[in-house]
Amino acid sequence: MSTAHKEVAAARPHATRAMTWVLLRESLQAAFANIVARPQRSALSVLGVAVGVASVVAVVSLVQGLSQSIAKQFLSIGGSTLTVRADTPLQDVLNGRHYRLTLSDLEHLRRRLDGVRNVTPVLEVNSREGPQQIRYAGAVGAGRVLGTVNSYQDVQQAYPRYGRFLTPSDDRFRRRVAVLGDKLRRDLKLPADPTGRHITVGGEWFRVVGVIEPRGELFGISQDDYVLIPFSTAMAINGGAGDPDISIHIAVVDLESMDSVRQHVTARLRERHGLTAGQSDDFLVESSTSLLKSFNDISLTVTLVVSGVVGVSLLVGGIGIMNIMLISVTERTREIGITKALGAPGHYILAQFLLEAVMLSVLGGSAGAICGYSLAWTIGSVIPDFPSTTLPWGATTGALAFAVLVGIVFGIAPARRAARLQTVDALRHE
Repeated sequence: MSTAHKEVAAARPHATRAMTWVLLRESLQAAFANIVARPQRSALSVLGVAVGVASVVAVVSLVQGLSQSIAKQFLSIGGSTLTVRADTPLQDVLNGRHYRLTLSDLEHLRRRLDGVRNVTPVLEVNSREGPQQIRYAGAVGAGRVLGTVNSYQDVQQAYPRYGRFLTPSDDRFRRRVAVLGDKLRRDLKLPADPTGRHITVGGEWFRVVGVIEPRGELFGISQDDYVLIPFSTAMAINGGAGDPDISIHIAVVDLESMDSVRQHVTARLRERHGLTAGQSDDFLVESSTSLLKSFNDISLTVTLVVSGVVGVSLLVGGIGIMNIMLISVTERTREIGITKALGAPGHYILAQFLLEAVMLSVLGGSAGAICGYSLAWTIGSVIPDFPSTTLPWGATTGALAFAVLVGIVFGIAPARRAARLQTVDALRHE
């Protein structure tokens, strides 16, 4: 092969690539010009996609904002804490059996566990008729009465807003002192700082020594409707029973050892309760992190299902684009024939109409993402105590990508129809 032939052969791929870029640029320009030339029709196409993307982004923003808020509340109740409580299956309850965790179990765990900061007992005080009544100057409050010790504030991250917490000497001398949750304080119509006031719990007088910082609600349930009293005092109110049914809160030193401590707790209690390999546990070992994981799994499932439901509107928008593009092909049949007669290849016509559909989808997706987050922010602002919304970048990107895919899928049929038109037939079209 001569040198001239080699130069021509080498230059041919470059010329092909240059021609491709020219055709692509001209296709983009033609697609954009057609969108601008038909503003009403283009706006309807954009609206269909925008509604679909806005629905997805708004729903996911609200769900993620709520999920993150709940996740923070889960972690605030002790991310490194294990809670152990008795668990009696319904069949055993019907047979008259009731399992419990006792003070002996508490002491056994205190002696046999490593890698924990403290092991804290909690005893719920109830009368024979049910929960204890809490009163102050004629006002009656409803809430849990919990007997515990000083380490409870470390385990549950429950620190006083006013006054002080329970002290070891309070427990040692069975003092009649109480620390209130903020909602219970408000229900009893006590002042912001009620330290020194006296309330009655089940007819017993207690002096208020502190109020815990409020935590708000979790799943619509208040976390501030309780009163804490010394553990030994709660034992006395319950009649001084030797084996009350308690729950045990274990603060783990290192989060990475959480699973290891959980396994040790399970093994120690099974051994102490004489459970064989075939028997189920008569207790539960829970943590806020395990509850959070379960909640996150549920939240993800709900988000995917709801996104899929509202995402159907994206398909409706895609069908709208296809119909508009088919009408456009029919109206521009003669124009297509002239373009082909001037030498435009079929793939140029295909690219022009396909790019027009994709551009409509991108415009609709971008507008929908902005409107969707704005809608979510507005809804979150209007609803009282609703957590701040979060822009879901993953869902937004996915919705935009899906919008582009919708434009491609529903734009192919009209584009192929335009590209396959015969030049003579197209020129004859009126």
